[in-house]
Amino acid sequence: MFSSLSANLSTLVRQEIQLAKAEATAEAKKAGTGAGMMAGAALAAVLVLLFLSMALMWALGSVMHLGWAALIVAVIWAIVAAVLALLGKKHFDRIKGLPQTQETVQEIPPTLNPSKETP
Repeated sequence: MFSSLSANLSTLVRQEIQLAKAEATAEAKKAGTGAGMMAGAALAAVLVLLFLSMALMWALGSVMHLGWAALIVAVIWAIVAAVLALLGKKHFDRIKGLPQTQETVQEIPPTLNPSKETP
């Protein structure tokens, strides 16, 4: 009986580790996608601020003082960067962790109790 319990427990632990690895890989891919979106948002914000800001600033500078034109352009692109960052954060919020592993690990203690019927 003890050897059977030991073998079953060993098999159960190996299966839990495999499940955790599979879930962690899936969640890491989601996190990588979110990180890529955040990096893309940051890069886009920098490039936009660098190139389009100068063009728009000079265009507005023909109507008003160049300092005010620069401030207006900076505020516009800050809003764009904030929207992209929020979209990246929303993607990160969809990461669930390891729900199936958590559920099956909670089932281990009742399984080890020999006085009860295993589920």
